[in-house]
Amino acid sequence: MEKIIQSPGMYIQGAGELKKLPDRVAAFGDAVLALLSGTMMRTKNDELKADFEAKGIKYISEKFGGECSDNEIERLAAIVKANDLKVVLGVGGGKTLDTAKAVAHHEGLPVIIAPSIASTDAPCSALSVVYTDDGVFERYLVLPKNPEMVIMDTDVIKDAPVRLFVSGMGDAMATYFEAQATYDANACVMSGGHVTNSALKLARLCYDILIADGLKAKLAVEKKVCTQAVENVIEANTYLSGVGFESGGLAAAHAIHNGLTVLPECHHMYHGEKVAFGTLTQLVLENRPMEDIEEVLDFCYAVGLPVTLEQLGVEDITEEKIMAVAEASCAEGETIFNMPFEVNADSVYAAIMAADAIGQSYLMED
Repeated sequence: MEKIIQSPGMYIQGAGELKKLPDRVAAFGDAVLALLSGTMMRTKNDELKADFEAKGIKYISEKFGGECSDNEIERLAAIVKANDLKVVLGVGGGKTLDTAKAVAHHEGLPVIIAPSIASTDAPCSALSVVYTDDGVFERYLVLPKNPEMVIMDTDVIKDAPVRLFVSGMGDAMATYFEAQATYDANACVMSGGHVTNSALKLARLCYDILIADGLKAKLAVEKKVCTQAVENVIEANTYLSGVGFESGGLAAAHAIHNGLTVLPECHHMYHGEKVAFGTLTQLVLENRPMEDIEEVLDFCYAVGLPVTLEQLGVEDITEEKIMAVAEASCAEGETIFNMPFEVNADSVYAAIMAADAIGQSYLMED
């Protein structure tokens, strides 16, 4: 039985790291496509262009189109070809970074990832989540390698919107529960191997850091400061969750996130916010002790993650809608089949409705 753990070539976290990007990129090539989110294009592009050109590196920047879709990947790949670029650099949020990774794969180039937020576990992984141009989940694009470097500039991340930071905690919170389910099922992870002890321990560490430091970190980021708690949560949201999910496995929580993308009223919610509700649903599906469920509810409430369908934007809750989510969650090839027991749309529908009821009851008691 093959066990595999994988991670980026190098993970770097610290203040002022964006200024060092030209030196990092120069180790891989002298011409770069910089794919920037809208915010990074407005606030950092001129500075990055000057820094790269001062180092003699050809710098072509593009604003991310908004979705990691096949059309966006193809558009950017054409720019790489036309300009004979040697490195792809992604600066922004999860979908920007996933697109940069996919473009680099398409063109056989090294990729360096510089998140502007700690909102998902996407940066470290050899994976891009591909959506339609309208934002509906389409497929996982499994890549042959992880990024060459992941660079977290804490000066940038502490100034990002607090909601995005909290969303990253929602995404990271699922890591341990999904890794444990995958381990218990002896199922395969993204690499095709089985869960290692290291991955499972990293996933648990990720969860423990969130419970210990999540609220403290949120309150610090609200004041635009970087404390040790913030440093810990950035590492949990990005590296521990990234290695934890990729080498520990995904299960029901992320499949339910994908299912929720079929509801247009959920499209305004961030990835980690939907994953948080997916985690609650997975715990119900597993019939976890109420103590475990209450710990997750307490954490979500404290930091501001949704625990009901209404908080996700689903006000008109109908059987038809929720069954559509359940059916999409159980689509062929979905990660929900990493659960250590049989799962179908009916059981997922029941778990979603029960999780919503538990969340409503919790909020009423508070």
